[in-house]
Amino acid sequence: MNHTPRKRFAQHFLVDQHYIRRIIEAIRPQRHEVIVEIGPGLGAMTTPLLEALNHLHVVEIDRDIVALLETRYPRDKLTIHSADALQFDFGKLGTGLRLVGNLPYNISSALLFHLVQFSQHIVDLTFMLQKEVVNRMVAAPSSSDYGRLSVMLQYRFAMERLFVVPPGAFRPPPKVDSAIVRMTPLGAQSLRPKDEECFAQVVAAGFSQRRKTIRNTLRKWLSEADFASLAIDPSLRAENLSVVSFIGIADFVALKSASAMKHNQGQSAVTIPS
Repeated sequence: MNHTPRKRFAQHFLVDQHYIRRIIEAIRPQRHEVIVEIGPGLGAMTTPLLEALNHLHVVEIDRDIVALLETRYPRDKLTIHSADALQFDFGKLGTGLRLVGNLPYNISSALLFHLVQFSQHIVDLTFMLQKEVVNRMVAAPSSSDYGRLSVMLQYRFAMERLFVVPPGAFRPPPKVDSAIVRMTPLGAQSLRPKDEECFAQVVAAGFSQRRKTIRNTLRKWLSEADFASLAIDPSLRAENLSVVSFIGIADFVALKSASAMKHNQGQSAVTIPS
């Protein structure tokens, strides 16, 4: 396929057969599985995936690439969804999905947050991203890479960095190393926040100013007494808190907010005697 990579889509096409084989071996596609490739590009992974599968779904935003794929692969083997992955409803493809792909670096974090909402439909995700992003995804608390992305993904997924892919494996070569990461949704038995919107707000606020302590970044929700009740040191920074600690804080804040709202509603319902 002849196609000029487009900067606006952050296109870097994988061409090294050694790394293509390693990625396919890491995915281990099985004949009847429902696999969805995000950003198939010129088919470096599409072709070997189709050799192992009865059928493959791909999501591609570049209409020129869609046209190329339509001429290369039979429609009974490949379903092409010409769409922006950031807007695509992966849930409509059913359950038991395995998602794979070389994700565009310029939208990788936003796309990962989008995919979180479909975790109940997904068996696993195997992606290639910028190595620095993968390091943040798998980072442990109290490390320099640990941040909002780490927490927001790790409460939903078990994370594993598999191997690094050098710039020379792509055309054109990016200026950074890439890495393969596997994400496996945690089961329903895993610890989840009672209010996911509250959890997201608490995590975002905690990491909004990394150098400040949570006494300052979470002061909107928690007093010194609240920190004492939670047995959490307010002089810590967000990067020192585990995912479990963030869930505990969010649940505390959600309960506190609900109690305050109920109290205010009760007061407004009181009839003042004339």
